[in-house]
Amino acid sequence: MKENEYSKITPELENLADLSSRHFAIDPALYAKYDVKRGLRDINGKGVLVGLTEISEVCATKKDGDQIIPADGELFYRGYNVKDLIDGIGPDSHFGFEESAFLLIFGKLPTKEELAEFTQQLSYYRSLPTSFVRDIIMKAPSQDMMNTLARSVLTLYSYDERADDISIPNVLRQCMQLISLFPLLSVYGYQAYRHYHDGDSLFIHKPLPELSTAETILHILRPDSKYTPLEAKLLDIALILHMEHGGGNNSTFTTHLVSSSGTDTYSVIAASIGSLKGPKHGGANIKVVQMFEDLKQNLKDWTDEDEVRKYLKAVLNKQAFDHAGLIYGMGHAVYSLSDPRARIFRSYVERLSIEKGFNEEFALYSMVERLAPMVISEERKIYKGVSPNVDFYSGFVYHMLGLPLELYTPIFAIARIAGWSAHRLEEISYNSKIMRPAYMSVSSRREYIPMAERIRELKL
Repeated sequence: MKENEYSKITPELENLADLSSRHFAIDPALYAKYDVKRGLRDINGKGVLVGLTEISEVCATKKDGDQIIPADGELFYRGYNVKDLIDGIGPDSHFGFEESAFLLIFGKLPTKEELAEFTQQLSYYRSLPTSFVRDIIMKAPSQDMMNTLARSVLTLYSYDERADDISIPNVLRQCMQLISLFPLLSVYGYQAYRHYHDGDSLFIHKPLPELSTAETILHILRPDSKYTPLEAKLLDIALILHMEHGGGNNSTFTTHLVSSSGTDTYSVIAASIGSLKGPKHGGANIKVVQMFEDLKQNLKDWTDEDEVRKYLKAVLNKQAFDHAGLIYGMGHAVYSLSDPRARIFRSYVERLSIEKGFNEEFALYSMVERLAPMVISEERKIYKGVSPNVDFYSGFVYHMLGLPLELYTPIFAIARIAGWSAHRLEEISYNSKIMRPAYMSVSSRREYIPMAERIRELKL
C-alpha cells in the first residue's frame, strides 16, 4: 500500500460504516429502565463507588445535619490540603513537584535529607538509553505528542531487562524512571516534530542534574534555555495541581483497571496516556485557549460585558466557536461551587500576566469567569453549581510561558505520572482481583440464517 493511501477511506468502507452504525443503536430509554449509571455517574454527576484509596481526596460537599450540601472544593494529597503544600514551598526557593511526588508515592512528607535523596535519584534516572533519541524519537515523529509519548513509553519496555517484574521494588524503580523521563520524551518528541515537519532548527539540550522538573522542561524546550524564577515557579505549581485528582478520574481509573490485569508498568502507563489524550480529559485546556482566541477575533471590544455575554450565549447555543455547545473551562464532574486548583492558580496567574504584559487578556479571562456561570444557569438546567476548573487558567499560563499548543496535554501527563505511579503501586499492593464490571445485553435472540437466504443491505 502506498503511504498516501494508508489513511484513505474508500466509498466501500463508507457504506460498511453506515451499516455498522445502524446496528449500534441502543434505545436511550433502556439505560433508565435498568438504572445504568452512564459514565459511571449518577444524575448529579457523582461517581459510582468502585474502589478505595489513601492517595488523594476530592471534596465538593459538606454535611449540614442529615443534609449533604455543595461547598467550596478542596483537594487533599495523602490527607494534606494541596493549598497548604503549595503555601509551604513559598517562603524558600525549593520547588514543590518533587516533594509532592514523594508524598504521593511514600505516604509522608519528606525530611530535607529524604527529599534531597529522592531528587538525586530522579536526576540519576533522567537519562535515556543510548541512541534512544536518534532511533526512536527521531523516527516517524507524530503530529500528536501524546501518541509520541505513548510510543516512547512502550518502546522503553524493550530496554528493561525486568520489564514484566511487578514486584513492588521493581515497579517503584520503573515509576521513578518514568517520572524522570517524561519531560525528555515529551519535549524531545516535540523538537523532532517541529524540525522534520516545520523545518525549524533542532534543539536537543541535555538535562542538568541540579534542575527541578519544572526547570528541566523550560531548559530543554527553549533554544536559549533561559527562564525567569516566576516562570519556573508557576510551571512547578501547575505540575503540583495536575499531578493527582483521586482514583476515579478517567486516566487514573485506567491505571487501576489495567494494573489489575497483572500486566507490566509500560503497558499500564501507555493506556493511561491514551485516556489523558482525550479532549474530554487532558485535552480540555487546549479547547479553552482556542475558544478565547475565537472570542478575541469575534469581539470588537473585549471590555464590553454585553458583547462577551452575547458570545457566551452563542457558544452555548452551538452558534459560535466549535458548535459543541460547551463553554470550555467551566464546570467539573465533581466540583460545584469552586475548583480549589483554579482558586489557588488564579493569584499566581495574575502575577505572571503582569510580568509578561498580558493584563488585558487576564481581565478578559476574569470577565468570562464571572459571566459564564450566570449565562449557563440562564440557558441550561443544571443540577449543581458551575465554576471555572483548573483548565480554565492552565492553558492561559502555558500560553504566557510561550509553550507550544502541542505540549499542553503532555505537560499534564508529566505531572500526572506521579499520581499514576502512586495508584499503580497501591493497586498491585492491596488488590488481587482483575476488574470486571458488568454490561447487560439488550439484544434479542435470533435464529441462524443460511447464506442463501440472507438479504443484501449494501452494494459494494
